[in-house]
Amino acid sequence: MTDGVDGQYRFYGELARWWPLISPVADYAEEAAFAAQLLRSASIPVREVLELGSGGGHNAVHLRDHFTMTLSDLSAEMLDVSRRLNPGCAHHVGDMRTLRLGRAFDAVFLHDAVSYMTTEDDLRQAIATAYAHCRPGGVAVLLPDETTQTWEPGSDHGGVDGPDGRGVRFLEWSWDPDPADSWTVTEYAFLLREAEGSVRTAHETHRTGLFAREVWHKLLTEAGFTPELVTEQTTEDRTPRDCFVAHRRA
Repeated sequence: MTDGVDGQYRFYGELARWWPLISPVADYAEEAAFAAQLLRSASIPVREVLELGSGGGHNAVHLRDHFTMTLSDLSAEMLDVSRRLNPGCAHHVGDMRTLRLGRAFDAVFLHDAVSYMTTEDDLRQAIATAYAHCRPGGVAVLLPDETTQTWEPGSDHGGVDGPDGRGVRFLEWSWDPDPADSWTVTEYAFLLREAEGSVRTAHETHRTGLFAREVWHKLLTEAGFTPELVTEQTTEDRTPRDCFVAHRRA
């Protein structure tokens, strides 16, 4: 596999059915609990939340007990995975840079999918979408994988076996071909085992954006938010992420 075009990666398309084995739902419990705290920091009661870039709905599994969740993602295939997990949630196919649902929410949540914004203009548009859907007094919570201040090259691995006999194992390797630009590269290699025992391999290269904290603050402020940097609370053995809590004035 090669780079996806405009975010259209096979990882999130024809391979979407493997997502629960690549990134299990249970792994999101701690992050979602932390996100719920930040979402409740709005100056208005938070009942309705829009998640942009919701993917397979693994955050929503944990958040839907606290909020009425509306989920949007660029990938129809990932939303199909989410619908099976979250049948009570509304789902919309849409690009976080251009989506306009014609209504507002108490809070807007952007998890790691916001990391696919690889230019300042991409990120500016995604933030504008969050602002357009955020009620006065509401809040937008953005949890990118990395900022310039926290990013480090490295590798990871994972994958689990499913109850249907399928299984996944993967290796990921992140590096920065050019520190002067605003994106980095992650190489993914997968071993995908079908229920009948056959195994195939897949490889894909992903580009993700990398911006300084100052850029995040500038773009959030320009959009009309009052941003605050919050350090993620996690028990995982990794560098805590930079989280941006952006309040819209009442």
